[in-house]
Amino acid sequence: MAEPDDPMTRRAASAGAHRPEPLPAHRAEPASGFRRHPRAWVAAAAVAAIVLLGGAAFGAGAAVGAAAGGTAPAEAIAAPTASVTDTPTSTPTPTATPRPTPQAVAAPAPVRTCSVAGLDTDPRLGTTLAAVRNAATGELLFDRAATTPARTASVMKVLSSAAALAVLGPDHRVPTTVVRGSEPGQVVLVGGGDITLASQGENIYPGAASLPDLAAQTQAAWDADPATAGTPITSIVLDASVFSGDRWQPSWNRKELYDGYSSEVTGLQVDGDRAEPSANVSTRSENAVQSAGQAFAIALGATDAQLTEGVAPTGAAQLGQVLSAPVATMVPDALLRSDNTEAEMLARLVAVELGVGNDFAALDTAIPQALAGYGLDTSALTIVDGSGLSDDNGVPPAFLTELFVKIQNREGNLGVLRDGLPIGGVSGTLAGRYGDSPAAGHVIAKTGWIDTGYTLSGIVEAADGTVLTFAVFALDDVGDSAKAAIDALVTGFYECGNGLANG
Repeated sequence: MAEPDDPMTRRAASAGAHRPEPLPAHRAEPASGFRRHPRAWVAAAAVAAIVLLGGAAFGAGAAVGAAAGGTAPAEAIAAPTASVTDTPTSTPTPTATPRPTPQAVAAPAPVRTCSVAGLDTDPRLGTTLAAVRNAATGELLFDRAATTPARTASVMKVLSSAAALAVLGPDHRVPTTVVRGSEPGQVVLVGGGDITLASQGENIYPGAASLPDLAAQTQAAWDADPATAGTPITSIVLDASVFSGDRWQPSWNRKELYDGYSSEVTGLQVDGDRAEPSANVSTRSENAVQSAGQAFAIALGATDAQLTEGVAPTGAAQLGQVLSAPVATMVPDALLRSDNTEAEMLARLVAVELGVGNDFAALDTAIPQALAGYGLDTSALTIVDGSGLSDDNGVPPAFLTELFVKIQNREGNLGVLRDGLPIGGVSGTLAGRYGDSPAAGHVIAKTGWIDTGYTLSGIVEAADGTVLTFAVFALDDVGDSAKAAIDALVTGFYECGNGLANG
């Protein structure tokens, strides 16, 4: 069911040093010559030494110049010439062999020895899928079937909210309008998809548009027109055509409506179709559109007016309009209270805005398309609804950790979502959890609960200062105790931080 209380590279030497050419071989004399003319040999040796040293100096100067990054003058590069010459035999200047430069030493990899063994195999978790990622580096630290798509329960509301912020934008407001009908005495109440419209002026939804205000505008415009002044409104057409198709997703359990956790998905309704407008959990009706019409008739003082569903005439004159609270208000509300109907509205409006359809089936195109705008690979997603009530949704835990990195970094308009998430032991559907845990106040996440699983996904500000993103799915034969097991595991993530071991 829904959640009643969830919330180097190597471098070569650039050049070798220039070396003086060796003296020609035929100038060398045999040893007997030295014995016959010792003084001449001394003199010749001195001359040769000078020549040799001079050449070396020139060569060294050229090498220094090259090493310093400049270009040595041509005369410095040329081999020196002896004062007494024969035709020399030239040999090539040898090239210096490059000396290898040591590779840069890589930073040591983190030693991850902090284990959550035992916590991740708690039988209360049932079939467990999980992922933990370092939000700064993007590294996946912990993997339990992390790339397997599975049902998310109400964590799906994070995807719907992120999509709405991307496509609609935080300032978008949803209209509800009244226009003249095609028959005498007739008005048309046109829903724009706003399920938060307040039948009595205010309700559980913060900043909701007021139905009595809309009725007052309508009556004033009706009376101001000489053609209708003084005549009663006898017919009200209810136009909910902004959404189409099934109003109850076929894979949902109908008891969610009777238990008060979700309404039908319609383009026109008031108070999220609650019997008690200010209650989070409240019985819903069998016909949300009809209920909205009845509330409008009462606000108009036209309780005898005939109510029928239809479509507004093209180009009909407007009599009144009210606007919902902005998306920036609705997103935190849907997340903190885990409001199924509000999440469905946001998801469906994304599909309408993208022009891909206006029924449940359109969501499988709309939501992935919207999320791909954040640079995410959405190919593994299966989206059946916007609230997460269906077992047929498929989202991998690893995908959620990537999305939460974007949320943590406040990319695009995702700061609205980041600030709207429940906090463990503090707010929303997590207010009653993590009370005695050292992770209290450091788990910022969305909860999820349906009959076949409990889920939690979000951000952990770990004890070592590392920010982690995580997702834990406890699926199949699980009960309410799965929440405590999830919280214990996430507390383990908090205590381990970047030292979290995958084994």
